[in-house]
Amino acid sequence: MPESVVMRDNGRVNDAEPRVEGAADRGSRLYPRVTSFRSRRGSLTDPQQQAWDRMWPSIGADVSDTPIDIDGWFGRQAPTIIEIGCGTGTATTAMAQAEPHMNLLAVEVYRPGLAQLLQSVEREGITNIRILRGDAMDVLENMLTPGSLVGARVFFPDPWPKARHHKRRLLQPATFALIADRLADNGVLHVATDHAEYAEWIAEAGDAEPRLTRLDWEQLAGGSIDSPMSHERPVTKFEDKAHRVGRPITEMIWGKATG
Repeated sequence: MPESVVMRDNGRVNDAEPRVEGAADRGSRLYPRVTSFRSRRGSLTDPQQQAWDRMWPSIGADVSDTPIDIDGWFGRQAPTIIEIGCGTGTATTAMAQAEPHMNLLAVEVYRPGLAQLLQSVEREGITNIRILRGDAMDVLENMLTPGSLVGARVFFPDPWPKARHHKRRLLQPATFALIADRLADNGVLHVATDHAEYAEWIAEAGDAEPRLTRLDWEQLAGGSIDSPMSHERPVTKFEDKAHRVGRPITEMIWGKATG
């Protein structure tokens, strides 16, 4: 597997607004369970709020129990990819522009990051991105149907390095099972992490899911294995900075077998 470096502004699923404990918190759709994200404060600038007001009603939605009408929301029939933890959307917009024939569902909880993504979508005139704000597991469980995705991307989820916090990690065996169910036959899951111990955890959990098979990165890069989506990740300034300090990443890709 290739070595690269961290793409920080690709975002993490851990960037959330302040969480209020108690009964009101338990009823929030943004935080329906013990989640894989941390609390982080953030407010919108005036330009961000203006972009939010213009764009959110048409391309954004909060999580709910209602399955998504993907064709209706995008206004077309096209293969759909989910990106879990899109952060500020730097990679999201680049990948959407590189794959205009794909629908891209971007999931994140951090509102200022989503506002930056909305600004980019508006500025660049991108039409194939839709945004869901809330817990990715809630989206997978309640808003997507079996076989509705050709691909899933999880780039740099929070490693929660302390053992007592491992239960908060996004990529658990149950998550792999749910993603496998939502993938169509021959669909793929692409994961990247810069945390060595978490990489081992992810590999063990992913390889244990019977419906997923690890794909060889070199063969994918060389085109000898077909994939329904690109596996190129845009390089960012944060990735360049990490390269200078020599921090490697691990890339893992699984494919769902036919039948």
